[in-house]
Amino acid sequence: MVIRKYIAMTEEEATRLAKEELGESAVIMNVKKVTPRGLARFFKKASVEITAAVDEVESNVSREQESNSAFAQDLPDFGKLQEAIQETNAVLAAEEAKKETKQESSLFLGKTNAADGAGTLQGSSVAEKDAAAKEEGNKKDIEERLSNLQDLLERQLQADRAAKEEKEEKENTNQAYYDLIQKKLLDNEVEETYVSQILDDIAETLGRNANLDSILAGVYQKIVLKIGQPHLIDIKSKKTKYVFFVGPTGVGKTTTIAKIASTLKLTKKTKLALVTSDTYRIAAVEQLKTYANILGIPLQVVYSTGDMAQAVEELRDFDLVFVDTAGRSHNNKEQREDIQKLLETVDEESREVFLVLSATTKYNDLVKISMTYAEITKYTLIFTKLDETDTIGNIFNIHMLTGAPLSYTTWGQNVPDDIGKIDAQNIAKQLLGGNG
Repeated sequence: MVIRKYIAMTEEEATRLAKEELGESAVIMNVKKVTPRGLARFFKKASVEITAAVDEVESNVSREQESNSAFAQDLPDFGKLQEAIQETNAVLAAEEAKKETKQESSLFLGKTNAADGAGTLQGSSVAEKDAAAKEEGNKKDIEERLSNLQDLLERQLQADRAAKEEKEEKENTNQAYYDLIQKKLLDNEVEETYVSQILDDIAETLGRNANLDSILAGVYQKIVLKIGQPHLIDIKSKKTKYVFFVGPTGVGKTTTIAKIASTLKLTKKTKLALVTSDTYRIAAVEQLKTYANILGIPLQVVYSTGDMAQAVEELRDFDLVFVDTAGRSHNNKEQREDIQKLLETVDEESREVFLVLSATTKYNDLVKISMTYAEITKYTLIFTKLDETDTIGNIFNIHMLTGAPLSYTTWGQNVPDDIGKIDAQNIAKQLLGGNG
């Protein structure tokens, strides 16, 4: 600790001098009025002397004001310390007043009673010795108080530094937890926008001091809630429902239709019929005929929207009619219009559309495909070929991008196996690095 005195005409000026040299954190320990002695007091004005202290002298050129300001905000309440300073100031002021009174009285008596003789001088000398001894004792007491004051200040500063370091260390550890989860989600190809959104929500809910288990649980729950419940094909009314399967070429629409049809026919005894407009691929028609024969359900092949309208009339006694469409390029305007015309052969209340996408398709392509079909109709998402990729982040990404519900996922060619309803908990586990 550095202790210095400053003299100026006013207390404000003296304080300014102290803070300029010692910095804004300087503590004013004592303020006293200095009156000129002897004849000088008739010609000079009284001045003010302050005693200031600081833990470390700040450079007038470079004080690191931001660091000191931030540290000062974290200091504890120095109520007791201030009381000690005030008590010390009172003692200093009282002793200084006694000293000045004694000196002026001695000077006056010395001038007016010079003729009193040696006896008077001897008595005055004894009194001065007693006063000096008492002053020395008071001085030692003040020095001891100042020493104790310095020790108290240093202990409090050390305790505050330790608490601040502990807090920063804990915050760094918690941030490492968030960074770890962020990396895991990004490694599984979840878009950074959605990762930041989830982690910000968790940090706002749990705070930055949450432990790893709490953060993981929060992220897991957030993903599960965002995925939601699967939207599956079901019979909800007595009217025939026409279910269209659309999407790019080669994503597995025909095989997916066969898997769902087999499950509904075998487990729910659904009255089911098939329609295909995919006349561009003979193999696709033959494949669907084979499945229809095995299941004992009718299949109609349509070549135009007129044929589709006729099929709608002929199949109106069935519960469900699955319509397999030809693969269409999202970049081809004419093909997009063909899909739209085919869908319009059935009114919106009677139709349902499933967009079939491959989990192996690049994210940018998935965005273009899904947004193109969103301009044509509302749809539900099916993702295929999960067995051909190690990352499933795009399932979450496209769901978040489009807001379209998820329904089924497939992972092989076996019919009616290798298909299941979307499992939000399973997806959340895999995205966080667990086993599905």
